[in-house]
Amino acid sequence: MRKRRTMYHNDGRHYYTYVFDAPLKMSEALRPVDEVAGTAVDTFTYLVERGDGMFYDSKVGILVGTDKRPFDTAAMWHLSESLVSLVDRGIDPLKILVDRAHEKKMDFIPVVRIAAYGGMKAEDGPAAGGRGFTLQVNRDHGTGVIKELVSGYDIEGVEIDFPGIIPEVESLYFAPDELIAGTAIMTEWLREAARLIRTGKGKQLEVGARIFPTEKMNLAQGCDVRTWINEGLVDYVMPQFFGDMNQDPDLPLEWIVDLAHEHDVSVYGNLQPFVRDKSTTLDDSTVTRWVYPTPENFRATMANYWAKGVDGLCTWFMKWPLEIEQRGVLTEMGDPDLVADKTKVLTLRRRAKYPSSMGYDAPLPVKIPEVDGTKRYPISFYLADDVIAKADRVRRVVLRVHVSNVVTQDRVGVWLNGKSLESEVCLRDFARHDATRDQWLEFPLQDILPKQGANLLEVSLESRPTRLVGGVTIEELEVRVEYGPHAGGMFPVVTA
Repeated sequence: MRKRRTMYHNDGRHYYTYVFDAPLKMSEALRPVDEVAGTAVDTFTYLVERGDGMFYDSKVGILVGTDKRPFDTAAMWHLSESLVSLVDRGIDPLKILVDRAHEKKMDFIPVVRIAAYGGMKAEDGPAAGGRGFTLQVNRDHGTGVIKELVSGYDIEGVEIDFPGIIPEVESLYFAPDELIAGTAIMTEWLREAARLIRTGKGKQLEVGARIFPTEKMNLAQGCDVRTWINEGLVDYVMPQFFGDMNQDPDLPLEWIVDLAHEHDVSVYGNLQPFVRDKSTTLDDSTVTRWVYPTPENFRATMANYWAKGVDGLCTWFMKWPLEIEQRGVLTEMGDPDLVADKTKVLTLRRRAKYPSSMGYDAPLPVKIPEVDGTKRYPISFYLADDVIAKADRVRRVVLRVHVSNVVTQDRVGVWLNGKSLESEVCLRDFARHDATRDQWLEFPLQDILPKQGANLLEVSLESRPTRLVGGVTIEELEVRVEYGPHAGGMFPVVTA
């Protein structure tokens, strides 16, 4: 049965065990749960292992870091020694989080990654030419962890993280020549995992699956999500790709929502933690920094996911420490009505090399190589807000297009859903630190407005000044929908 959830995910490291000194104080040990308590979050998910060890005193795997002492980074010292400091005092690092979540009226769902684990032989991984998940010993580890979690902890389910977080590895589970056989092996393994989760406790536990964003990407890794859903092996799915942690307001959710809802399976939309990172930023001065979404960015993506039919939302890795702004986002996540008439900024995702090579492309940037007034370059975007129906509350709609290698004398054509914006006001501003070649073209739209749902922006380069050749690039696109208590204009037309 589909279930409404508002989820927060903690990866067990960043903003937790990476940052606190050993011995870990109890207030620090409980902080991952406490910092989201009192918001709309009703489900706390927690990663219990990564490729080099477990985040609790497991009898199945290695307690992270205990096989790697001494450490050469402060982060690893913090991670291992803080957990060891709890275990040495007779405190189970996982149990105290489970109990705290329940105390704060939240469900607790541990997250298990199965692509690699502490003790796995490096040569067994597909990236090294090994057989990966084809080997029984590797599958047994995942099964063992699930058995341990179900039998030893008062949890509400287990989520299996299939995408993992192994960057730039095209084959996570199976060698290319074993993919067909491996797909059947993975499905059979999930059948057993689902049986263990659902029958290993007195109460019915949920089986969750974090999957890749597109069906093609899943199949390329041996994850036959369609069969999993058809057979009822999962209770919820959450599309996510760790290879690109930038928020995608047009995440391709339609395929999985239609499939899952046909079988009464929940779909949760994951709100990624950045709008730009070092793989997608334009400004050389920010390549080592992350650009976090504003509340307005979050709202636009939330609204789009709800409009596409998700059953709930999840986010993680927010700007930390979590303050009023972040807790406000976590509160708004729980109710579509809270963001319906609030200002939103839709920021399109930019392309990065690795996710694009895996089949998860992005609409930007768009290169226009030369002057050709007959050729339009399309950029699609999805907008949940019906700005026409809400004309009595929408103060303004602003379309912003970031163009590089442009001069003011360039004639750039812009069309929205087939209508030219030539009659709309166009304001220009500097973009990036390099003001010599980049401009924002800003359109405070009056007559030509985006529609609810799918929209198409088209751009052309119609002419350039004499002695200027080459083309321009559309780098970024934003749509700001700003709400107010009254309709705009001196004599506005107010709808009934």
